[in-house]
Amino acid sequence: MLKTGNILQTLSFILLVILSLNRYAHASDNRQQELQHLLKHDCGSCHGMTLKGGLGPALLTDSLKDKPDELLFITIKEGRPGTPMPAWKKLLSDSDIKSIVKILREGLN
Repeated sequence: MLKTGNILQTLSFILLVILSLNRYAHASDNRQQELQHLLKHDCGSCHGMTLKGGLGPALLTDSLKDKPDELLFITIKEGRPGTPMPAWKKLLSDSDIKSIVKILREGLN
């Protein structure tokens, strides 16, 4: 049987975990907003502000449907030599790049 002290300690630990997860979720939401902003403004400067194309090709969900996620990931990370598409690997983590690919698949809000 658990003693009152042990129960309070266990409940405190559970509360700490829940609060930590909530903070992580909030930080993740903020990062998603930052990545969407990056897509609209930085990527949009070449791919069009509505991502319908410009100097670079369109980045709309329908335009990318035949492109594998791995290709999109590598293109963002490494860029496209011989084109204006820069490598983003020094500025974005692999996790960020995966999130951008996901945003592109779901469509930009």
